[in-house]
Amino acid sequence: MFSKKIGLYFGTFNPIHIGHLTIANHIAEFSDVDEVWLVVTPLSPFKKKSTMLPSYDRFEMALQATQAYEKIKPSDIEFNLPQPNYTANTLAYLEEKHPNYSFVLIMGEDNLYSLPKWKNSEVLLNNYEILVYPRITIHKEKSPLAKHPAVKFIDAPIMEISSSFIRKCIKEGKNVRPMLAPEVSAYIEKMNFYK
Repeated sequence: MFSKKIGLYFGTFNPIHIGHLTIANHIAEFSDVDEVWLVVTPLSPFKKKSTMLPSYDRFEMALQATQAYEKIKPSDIEFNLPQPNYTANTLAYLEEKHPNYSFVLIMGEDNLYSLPKWKNSEVLLNNYEILVYPRITIHKEKSPLAKHPAVKFIDAPIMEISSSFIRKCIKEGKNVRPMLAPEVSAYIEKMNFYK
């Protein structure tokens, strides 16, 4: 019997914003997971490096943003895994490290469309529950995976805030404080990030 059910919410969190926190908190409070771990990815195989802050700074922001949330914890587990890393490898590593925990994946509805292209996607679908939160997508129809037995839709709020939008606003000198936890906003200002 597993002692804890952990929801894994992967992202570059560049920077972490209130959208991420709202979704993570909703899943922590309204689903059957005991905790949500924000897995800060060193660099996604699908993203360009140009505006990516160093892994440590993104983890530090996630740490500061989640201090007031008992059920949300940032994780730097992928920092020490060989790169480029894939979700299936991280899950195998976590299961070895925490044999008494069960893990579920958390992803946005937009990622469900690209999941078949992921490395070892069948392994993920056959072995893990996948909690999907709503996103406004460009697709007219639901993903073919929407009816897969592993996929469970979560009735979380739709958050249309993106880290790329926040970075663009900071570069343009706009006030982005309402979109960030106060600690994250202060850290970005202190470090002069995204200018």
